[in-house]
Amino acid sequence: MKATIQILSIMAIFMIGLGLSSTIAQTDTKTDNHNVGINIPEVALLDMESFVSKNLNFFLIAPTEAGKQITAPGNSTSIWLNYSSIVTASGADATRLVSVKANLTIPGIDIKVTAGADAGAGAGTKGTPVASAVTLTTADQTIISGIGSCWTDTGINKGHQLTYAVGLASAATYSSLFSGITSVTITYTLSDN
Repeated sequence: MKATIQILSIMAIFMIGLGLSSTIAQTDTKTDNHNVGINIPEVALLDMESFVSKNLNFFLIAPTEAGKQITAPGNSTSIWLNYSSIVTASGADATRLVSVKANLTIPGIDIKVTAGADAGAGAGTKGTPVASAVTLTTADQTIISGIGSCWTDTGINKGHQLTYAVGLASAATYSSLFSGITSVTITYTLSDN
């Protein structure tokens, strides 16, 4: 008999526990929710697009009369700078800039580049070009600043049109000129301020 009471007691406790767990599990309300995580990547991409080629060739013009100096060729406007950017929310990475530099300079010759205003495609906080032409050196120089989260669209007539001008540095450096072809690599970098 004692064994039967113990079995009944255990069964009663089991049934009460089952009933409570059933009641607890059924405390749903008319609303519920869950979390959805959104991961937005940091983006810093830049490239150049051109009508024909990203490589430019400038031929200074020889004089046709003795006593005259060589003259500069015309400007090139065939390259467009495109970029995509997603910045961090605050701090030093909140805006970006584009810098430009040459791997070498040619004595007696200036290579100048000007970035035009954004062409208006894409969306977001696109950068502002510096006010005047940048004379290229081997040091990074800012050409566009204030870039936030944006995209310029891709291709020609998108982003910033680059105008290159090649000319004589000054009359004082004319004696530094030597005939021949010199290749200069110009590098653009999209980086945090």
